Amino acid sequence: MTKPVVIVVGADKGGVGKTTVSRTLLDYFNTNNVQTRAFDTESPRGTLKRFHPEMTEIVDMTTTADQMKIFDTLNSGLSITVIDARAGLLSPALASLRDIGFLDAARSGQITFAVFHILGSSIASRDEIAETASSMTGAMYFLFKNFINDTQFFQWDESTYNSYTTVSRTRPS
Repeated sequence: MTKPVVIVVGADKGGVGKTTVSRTLLDYFNTNNVQTRAFDTESPRGTLKRFHPEMTEIVDMTTTADQMKIFDTLNSGLSITVIDARAGLLSPALASLRDIGFLDAARSGQITFAVFHILGSSIASRDEIAETASSMTGAMYFLFKNFINDTQFFQWDESTYNSYTTVSRTRPS
């Protein structure tokens, strides 16, 4: 049996392409005959489920029963699980996954865990990066900027922009 892969796709707000990325992943895996399961945390309506009803289950990540459905994915024999995190709830979704052992499983090498963080055009997106990235030890963490919908990012004065983008670097002696 191959090591399970769990991919969480999330964002700080709706309309940035989160479900489009999830749908594209599912389309790709389906086309390539990769056994995949998906969870749509947009409870109760579930946008992703409309596109892939046969492989997507709507869950409420605030309930223990639904958290266990996701956790049980590790023993399902399926290669890949995609979790489409409800808009604005990426950090709480990751905290729930941490609480049920996903991050520990990733750190110990039992699973491959990846987060696809879709950035919106707000300061909240930048703030969420720091909040989210700090808990991603053992996971792969990818940032995506949506270029399709012509979103303009950080059209502020230069000092505000620099306060969010400046990286200090030190050289080893």
